[in-house]
Amino acid sequence: MSDDKARAIGINHVGLEVGDIAEALAFYGQLFDFTMRSQSETDAFIDLGDQFIALFKGDDDAPDVGRHFGMVVDDPGKVRRKLEAMGVEIMNGPGVDFHDPWGNYWQMVTYDKIQFAKAPAVARAMGIDDIEKTEAAKREIAERGFAED
Repeated sequence: MSDDKARAIGINHVGLEVGDIAEALAFYGQLFDFTMRSQSETDAFIDLGDQFIALFKGDDDAPDVGRHFGMVVDDPGKVRRKLEAMGVEIMNGPGVDFHDPWGNYWQMVTYDKIQFAKAPAVARAMGIDDIEKTEAAKREIAERGFAED
């Protein structure tokens, strides 16, 4: 570890640009159950346990291609069904990837398959303490030295 560089520790939040805050909250509210941290005409903050999404009013509707946001959800199938009911196009592939109305590229991933784990108190408060990690995720967590002793 270098003494002259800061250590990257994790993601605190993701910022997304949307055309209209109220419309964005209505759109995302059809897909996800979430808690608001705060909201104004120009921004909104959606809590994700110990992290958050920041929405900012902007005016660039060009769709993202490579840049994307990997949202951790408990059931991507529920997101897929809601998107289909809303008439939102889902990208080809095995997952649930889509562009929101403002061009932000979203990719749904499940908590059981990823390497990060919420602290026990956070997981309990979020009601996800009963989700068991897959063997592949457990292996990755152990290989990275993140497994609990």
